[in-house]
Amino acid sequence: MSQSEKTAVVLVNLGTPDKAEPGAVRRYLKEFLSDSRVVEGKGLRRLLWLSVLNGIILNLRPKKVAKAYASIWEDDSPMRKILDKQVAELHLLLQKQYGDSAPDVFAAMTYGLPNLTARLGKLSESGYKKILLVPMYPQYSATTTAPIYDQVAKYQLTQRCVLDIRIVNSYYSHPAYISALANHIQQFKEQNGAADKLLLSYHGIPKEYADKGDPYPVQCHETSKLLAAKMGLADNEWITTFQSRFGPAEWMQPYTDKTLEALPEKGVKTLHITCPAFSADCLETLEEIAIENRDVFLEAGGEQYDYIPALNAQASFIDLLAALVKEQAGDWVGER
Repeated sequence: MSQSEKTAVVLVNLGTPDKAEPGAVRRYLKEFLSDSRVVEGKGLRRLLWLSVLNGIILNLRPKKVAKAYASIWEDDSPMRKILDKQVAELHLLLQKQYGDSAPDVFAAMTYGLPNLTARLGKLSESGYKKILLVPMYPQYSATTTAPIYDQVAKYQLTQRCVLDIRIVNSYYSHPAYISALANHIQQFKEQNGAADKLLLSYHGIPKEYADKGDPYPVQCHETSKLLAAKMGLADNEWITTFQSRFGPAEWMQPYTDKTLEALPEKGVKTLHITCPAFSADCLETLEEIAIENRDVFLEAGGEQYDYIPALNAQASFIDLLAALVKEQAGDWVGER
């Protein structure tokens, strides 16, 4: 492959602190929560939010969040370790599929390190001209996927010779994604036994955002319906909920924690729960869902609660990523 034809695939996840310490968490939360895509608002509303963020939240929340991170931290953030593994596995698979014409694969984060904008700069300096960005969010949201578009646009504005960049918008209904989820859940069921209900918990967004047109909740429900159909589940065997709400505003419902509180009274004593919006296990799955919400369900009278891990670097998920590369950038890499 000539220097002018160098192609890269960049897997982009949301971000994570560098350390499970209050200072690192504060820096990460400041960058993340300062993004007007994440917390919307203009004019006075924007100024009020930034005042609350810098005057209250960033002074009170980092210590608590750092403690939560510490409960799942090993030598690094689980999200970053899994992303690196996904990059390595996809790189190997693409080499098998495309040989010498295979694109190189890299990691990036929208917030924190490795920073997406810096990654684009380094790739450009190294001679990469064509770049496919694959967000690690199957469902599109203006709060997650759109900031990637924003950063690309801002980077391109600084360049006289812009890069040829493509972005995978979503893959919430992709057959390979649905099959990967279905097979993963079925294998867990075969190894750990059946449960009264399967709960599909997605990260929530404020209801206001959905009312303004964010397609994320619709795509989440579509993923759930396709998954249930693929697994042959009856309507009473599964439910979709939304987790991780923040602040006083109404978020998408039903809420995961409130649902877990109510299920035992309805006869649901054993539960399998998984998070289809997450491609990698992280704070929201390993701590919030696997630990905090387990306590909620058991304290409400539940008897058995099992968290089914994210797809992470499983072969089926890597196969999906390779399929996306072929569909979105097949003309760049060609066939072996």
